[in-house]
Amino acid sequence: MNTRSQREIERNIAIHDRLARRYDALHGEIFNDVEQARLRVALARAASFVESGTSTLTALDMGCGSGNLSRHLLELGGQVLAADVSQGFLDLVEHRFSGRPINTVKLNGHDLSNISSNSRDIVAAYSVLHHIPDYIAAIKEMARVCTVGGVIYLDHELTDEYWAGDPVYDQFKAEALRFDWRKYLVWSNYVDRVHRIFDPRYTNEGDIHVWPDDHIEWSKIDKLLSDAGFDCVHAEDYLLSRKLYRPSIYSHYVGRCTDMRNRVYRRRGAAPPAAPRSDIVAGVG
Repeated sequence: MNTRSQREIERNIAIHDRLARRYDALHGEIFNDVEQARLRVALARAASFVESGTSTLTALDMGCGSGNLSRHLLELGGQVLAADVSQGFLDLVEHRFSGRPINTVKLNGHDLSNISSNSRDIVAAYSVLHHIPDYIAAIKEMARVCTVGGVIYLDHELTDEYWAGDPVYDQFKAEALRFDWRKYLVWSNYVDRVHRIFDPRYTNEGDIHVWPDDHIEWSKIDKLLSDAGFDCVHAEDYLLSRKLYRPSIYSHYVGRCTDMRNRVYRRRGAAPPAAPRSDIVAGVG
């Protein structure tokens, strides 16, 4: 791990420790009814692909944040391991889900060395990869801890097509976005603008791979996981719902353009006959 990558990890930890308890309120693009409903169905679908033979779903929420995926995985009857580099997030998750079948583990930002190989039916990451300096290495680690017949769930990362440009999507943004006057009342926005004078790639929450020449490359992920013994069993691109979008315009463009990607990959290999998972399969809408 080079010095720059270590600095990026440390900055991500500091930022999210500070924002942990305000995170949900700051991210209307995640914590809204449309996106949460989509996510609920997507995770239930992913769980239905598990063929590990276990009767109780074991899940790793990698980069758990405030518990967005953990909540849905618990609702599916899973035993969840919530993992993050931010102790602030882990403390929040422990408080929110006290008494539920969930444990937390602090990540080092480099690997998943404190998580056993072949130990999880679902290894899931939502809006995480673009925060990791070496996201390819992270995918390799996710593959290592996923059991035979288990699945890797990747969600909420921009598509290759988004970076290539789409005039329909550009038109959608022009029509859908409402003016947000409240941003002019937030002092940190002015501070961030000053930071970007000296560092054009400065981001207020430590995003790394969010630029035209440095973004998540799905073709690399597909090849890596295929070579590691995984098949893509579900592929979906979708248009993210944001609180600042006009609902009628958003609904009009759903199906006409997309900006986010969800992929589910299942690990090949012989596994015991799967126990009934009716509680999980029934959640698929």
